[in-house]
Amino acid sequence: MNNTPLTAGLSDPVFGSQTHFRDLLDAMAQPGIIKRIDEHLCSAPHNLPLAAAACLLTLVDYETPVWLGPEFTDIRSWLAFHTGAPIATDYRDTRFAVMSGQSSSPKITDFPLGEDRYPDLSATLIVICSSLEGGATIRLTGPGVETERVISPRGLHDQFWTHQRDNHALYPLGCDVILVAGSQLLALPRSVKSVEVS
Repeated sequence: MNNTPLTAGLSDPVFGSQTHFRDLLDAMAQPGIIKRIDEHLCSAPHNLPLAAAACLLTLVDYETPVWLGPEFTDIRSWLAFHTGAPIATDYRDTRFAVMSGQSSSPKITDFPLGEDRYPDLSATLIVICSSLEGGATIRLTGPGVETERVISPRGLHDQFWTHQRDNHALYPLGCDVILVAGSQLLALPRSVKSVEVS
């Protein structure tokens, strides 16, 4: 039985969703740039970071199945109430996923990767980190990055960047990844190459 209190979603559904959508577009257009969600526009269940809640409330609806990692299954009622999104029981049948950065399975490339004619049928992964700073140094290059951009998210499993490179190698197929921590997020589109700095 799900006893998680049904917390609020967007305080102003129209303005909030428009604001968060612009933030997400900016993050995708400028990979690695940290965006902060306005805490006055959104609420989240106790175990879901605010930025992850904003992504879900903005991007998913009754036509977009969401797969939840085992740490987040108790947000099902909240998600259904605010978005109408169906819960995918199999990660291979989802369009969005919420998972811990510490979870190494399923891998990024285990999720739907799109098809040659329809690369947009891939999944978007919302990956929960402990922080978007203070971790291993990663250099990003590619579309939306003028020369290079350095990021250092913390709280990702040891093989995360290997899996992310495998995902990038499939471009234009592959998954888009959004890293979140608290009220902050940054995007890793499939088009961007990531290299660990030794």
